[in-house]
Amino acid sequence: MIHIVPMRKKHIDGVAAVEKNCFEEGWSKNSFKDELENNKLALYYIAVDNENNTIVGYGGMWHVVNEGHITNIAVLEKYRRKNIATEIIKRLEEEAKKRCMIGMTLEVRRSNSAARNLYAKMGFKIEGIRKEYYKSDKEDAIIMWKYFE
Repeated sequence: MIHIVPMRKKHIDGVAAVEKNCFEEGWSKNSFKDELENNKLALYYIAVDNENNTIVGYGGMWHVVNEGHITNIAVLEKYRRKNIATEIIKRLEEEAKKRCMIGMTLEVRRSNSAARNLYAKMGFKIEGIRKEYYKSDKEDAIIMWKYFE
């Protein structure tokens, strides 16, 4: 069984392992530590497989003025297509609504059709493009938004 819980300092190693597994240009362990200790805008959730007490995914968001900016969503490949990312995003959305945000935004690689389809299914719409956003290969990012009623 997978549970979604708030990320704490004790989870940093597990989250960093997921990050390294999922992204070429991933965040460092120190980046996550800094997010939790110093960024008052940051909110992160993790997905834990209770059978083996392993972190299998995570998602984060910054509360900027009245908007939620999703920083990262990652799920280990073995656990994909099991609605884990969906549940993490739902949890972030619940928190955004509690905090009276007007909506949530994110950037996603143009080539990441699986993620783009997931976000579209969850109500995110394409609002723009950030040209050559990703440094390693100069790929564009698609800007997506979900506004709340």
